[in-house]
Amino acid sequence: MHKHRREFKGAVREIRKDNQFLARMQLAETMEREQCVGAQGRTVVLHMLTWKVNGTSQTPPICFHSGLATVQPAETRVITVIFLGLLLDLLAFTLLLPLLPGLLENHSRAQDPLYGSWQQGVDWFAAAIGMPAEKRYNSVLFGGLIGSVFSVLQFLSAPLTGATSDCLGRRPVMLLSLAGLATSYAVWAASESFAAFLASRVIGGISKGNVSLSTAIVADLGSPPARSRGMAVIGVAFSLGFTLGPMLGASLPVRTAPWLALLFAVSDLLFLFCFLPETLPPEKRAPSISLGFRAAADLLSPLALLRFSAVAHGQDPPTGDRLRHLRRLGLVYFLYLFLFSGLDLQQGKMFFFIGLAMATIQGTYTRRISPGREIVAVKQAILLLVPAFLLIGWGFTLPTLGLGLLLYSFAAAVVVPCLSSVVAGYGSPGQKGTVMGTLRSLGALARALGPMVAASAYWLAGAPACFTVSAGLFLLPFLLLRSLTAPAPTLKAE
Repeated sequence: MHKHRREFKGAVREIRKDNQFLARMQLAETMEREQCVGAQGRTVVLHMLTWKVNGTSQTPPICFHSGLATVQPAETRVITVIFLGLLLDLLAFTLLLPLLPGLLENHSRAQDPLYGSWQQGVDWFAAAIGMPAEKRYNSVLFGGLIGSVFSVLQFLSAPLTGATSDCLGRRPVMLLSLAGLATSYAVWAASESFAAFLASRVIGGISKGNVSLSTAIVADLGSPPARSRGMAVIGVAFSLGFTLGPMLGASLPVRTAPWLALLFAVSDLLFLFCFLPETLPPEKRAPSISLGFRAAADLLSPLALLRFSAVAHGQDPPTGDRLRHLRRLGLVYFLYLFLFSGLDLQQGKMFFFIGLAMATIQGTYTRRISPGREIVAVKQAILLLVPAFLLIGWGFTLPTLGLGLLLYSFAAAVVVPCLSSVVAGYGSPGQKGTVMGTLRSLGALARALGPMVAASAYWLAGAPACFTVSAGLFLLPFLLLRSLTAPAPTLKAE
């Protein structure tokens, strides 16, 4: 211990001499050596990097415990902060969901002219697909239209947010996004008109870059186990948020919900301001913000989005097979969410069952998937969606529906976190925001188009046919993944 203390003191003296790089390396070496000593024979030490300190060559040990790289305390702290921040954000976002039918009914009774014009468009679409003219169906379709508009705005803003964070850093752009979300809830709370409600949704959709930034922050983490664990924890935050938020919103008056959402949003902003560190150091950032925006402009075209053009045209992009694999992963992600969100089953009492099942699966299984095994787990989960959709579409008993929902929940808990973890391994450090922003944009585009297409098929062809066709189409992303493997994990000493 005395020897280690002397080494720490020496590293601190180097910091005072402004030799920060050398000091960081000495601190990392000492910490890794202590971990190796504490492993008591279960540790394998790999010598991979060599640099010169005081004129002599030294090789830093990188420790692996029980076959997996250790997740450092600093990485665990970042993951914890991201989890709590996302949970606060999602609680604020999901408070609205059970209140939306009553909110729309209030605007209808008030004879708001803007609401009336939107209602005419909803009525035309409902008549075109043969949907019955009933109030409950109208509320679902109207809410779906607002949700699609929100997703389109995310599709447009997510790549710009990611590219900006590649240039300016994750922390300032994250705080700016959260300030925009707090503003959206304030606009909603301060006015009762439908125009103000739509304005709050528009501001929220443009500002909803915090989710893609959260995945970019996790992608900045050095070790593959930390990234896998971080993506799984983000999935747990979504599951808990979409379970607890609607339950809380259903117990609140319509006028109280926006104020509570504003409280959650402001708390989230203050929490991340105090505890979120910067994970993208200046030396690894994109050289200029203008280059980032020119690259992000490629993403406003859906075809360029699917080709990851902003990443391919950036600095030090993935090439050859890695670029082809990244594009295929993006296509798989889009197809999966297009089919999955089109027949989203998280309605009413299913919120609780699906959310609780997903949180349990992500906490016990998904976060323990070993780096390099994510693609295998995704393929298995997608295959389970085939019987899941058949059971849901054709089942007429509660046990059959319950089994289908359980398989559905398992796939939902695995696919997105694992695909996000794999995609996070592509691109240079200064491209992670653009890479994850691209992926998030693909998901937003799929969520904007999927519900409208599925609603049309549901009412035109019937529920059994709709679920059967969707079950068969899930074989497409499975076949695209059949010959794909996860990228080789890279290990960083710093």
